Amino acid sequence: MDITEIDGFDNLHQPEGILRDLQKKAARLCGAEESFYLVNGSTAGILSAVSAAVPYGGHILMARNCHKSAYHGAYLRNLKLSYLYPERLGEFDLFEAVTAGQVRNTLQKEPDIGAVLVVSPTYEGRIADTEEIARVVHARGLPLIVDEAHGAHLGLNDRVHKNSCQAGADLVIQSTHKTLPALTQTALLHVNGQLIDRELLKRFLHIYQTSSPSYPLMASIDNALCYVQENGEEAYEAFERQYKKLLTNLRRCRYLRFLPFDREKQDIGKLVISVKGTSLTGKQLYDLLLNKYHLQVEMAAESYVLAMFTLGDSTEGYARLEAALLEIDGEMAAVPGVTDKHEIEPASPGVSGKEIPVACLRLAQAWDREKEALALEESPGRLAGEFVNLYPPGIPLLVPGERITRELCSNLICLLQQGLPVQGIEMHGGRPLIKVLVRSD
Repeated sequence: MDITEIDGFDNLHQPEGILRDLQKKAARLCGAEESFYLVNGSTAGILSAVSAAVPYGGHILMARNCHKSAYHGAYLRNLKLSYLYPERLGEFDLFEAVTAGQVRNTLQKEPDIGAVLVVSPTYEGRIADTEEIARVVHARGLPLIVDEAHGAHLGLNDRVHKNSCQAGADLVIQSTHKTLPALTQTALLHVNGQLIDRELLKRFLHIYQTSSPSYPLMASIDNALCYVQENGEEAYEAFERQYKKLLTNLRRCRYLRFLPFDREKQDIGKLVISVKGTSLTGKQLYDLLLNKYHLQVEMAAESYVLAMFTLGDSTEGYARLEAALLEIDGEMAAVPGVTDKHEIEPASPGVSGKEIPVACLRLAQAWDREKEALALEESPGRLAGEFVNLYPPGIPLLVPGERITRELCSNLICLLQQGLPVQGIEMHGGRPLIKVLVRSD
């Protein structure tokens, strides 16, 4: 199976036969005008999209919860960054998707922006009104890029939300390997409209993707899409039914809390399990599920755990997770200030009380400057020299060139004490060190 570009099997970088036909098939199925197979993951798609949509040295507006690959694209193209800060669902300590109103307000304030990049669904499954965002962005004559890495299953059945191609976005990147039955590293890049120079986009795809694309990977993209075509109705019906049943049965939990089912705002592929106000931290619940119940969830945050489902998950998997959570909740002791309540509605969204790091230097300038390692507790006031993020999901808490605040420093120390995977912080002699710029002028 692991062939190369032999006769009859086409060339991904100049598709004229079978690969051209398969990419056309993907476009038809996903609602795009043109689609490209990606074998270097959504990372290659995001890098290519950012590079093609904004000229070198230009200005991009992007959600602050973008994956680090979007920042890498901005670095490589020396782009000026402006951010959209999603509102926070305080009850669950997670961020909403960005809104059309936020996009509109920022575009009015910064008229030189060349493109907009948003994430939908977010890592926790929050879905943006991409259709309205596209109208706002297109009214300015700008392209909209949507990082839909966690939404490759969207738009392929009426039981789930439409995807961003169907909502009018110009460039949409999807990781087929995340929520469809495809091998790791497979993804799709979809294009619509006339705002993107497609020849330029292809040039960047050639740059960011390997010149020796894996045929097993490409075949697995087609296999995943064939699976949806042939088994979609049955698979999506089971997907929705099992998710709803799980949420319904978890209403018996007294302390653990869960985001309610809402087709317009929440992807059924994600389950947020909040431990806020309980005797457990997110990391402790993560470890308990893994070590005692042998359940591998997606990630742990300070006050919640994220579980992830796909079309391929079994009824047994849902049942085991349900039983584990009910047992854990049943063994929890009452904690002062915690009420005995079932699944609750999210609190009204409000802007996070956390400080927003201020960018003092453009990313491309800051990341290339001389750096020094400094004890984390001594870093407030200095400018970050490296990205700092939890991984997963790889969303930066700190970007090179941003000023480190005392609040952020305290938050990072708390994350480390909880044992969460913080990238960009090195331990030396038991002390956390962070890289800062030697000079900030």
